[in-house]
Amino acid sequence: MTRLIALDTETTGLSPAKGDRIVEIGCVELINMRKGQSRQWYINPERKIPAEATRVHGITDAHVANAPLFKTIAHEFLDFIGADSLVIHNASFDLGFLNAELKRVHRPPLESSRAVDTMLISRRRFPGAKADLDSLCKRLKVDNSHRKLHGALLDADLLAEAYVALSGGAQFTMALTADPAVPVMADKSKSSIEPVAREARKWPLSQEEELAHAEFLEFMQKEFGACLWNNL
Repeated sequence: MTRLIALDTETTGLSPAKGDRIVEIGCVELINMRKGQSRQWYINPERKIPAEATRVHGITDAHVANAPLFKTIAHEFLDFIGADSLVIHNASFDLGFLNAELKRVHRPPLESSRAVDTMLISRRRFPGAKADLDSLCKRLKVDNSHRKLHGALLDADLLAEAYVALSGGAQFTMALTADPAVPVMADKSKSSIEPVAREARKWPLSQEEELAHAEFLEFMQKEFGACLWNNL
């Protein structure tokens, strides 16, 4: 089973080093490239939310006045994401804020190596094109028409769909629908043409082709967290 967590945060500003804090965390589980459970936490940032931040995500001081502090939800959050890879759009931003919050409550940081950054993937896949989440959704035909404001859970849900599309669809759920133990008999009443058995042709790969294939599989494993062909 391949489990990934699409994750997003909303904050009071752009810099945790300058005291900005998280006001919302949204997580959507992907199991074998299919959406599973989701989690959302509104968080009291213990500081005022600037008007310019509210214009982005719509969250006001009143919305989070009675919300729990991060230290209250930290265990639940960490328990939900477990040790699985994190799909994040612009991972350095969200990890920077999450690790600042985790440091305050004396928890170990989330390693950058477990993040799959869809912004970086988008820039490599579509060089020169806009790499923000809205543009990526439109390019991949993921419906984001209901996204009027940013929202951590909403964006995590869109990100999960965009990531599946970006990685070529449900790669990890491919299966033959027919039972291989049951032979399929030809209906000879529909055709008088008999199948002709031929020996399979042999086209050996060159050393360069084998190397290129291995490098591509390694890229798929690193970028998307799993690669079906590595398991064959």
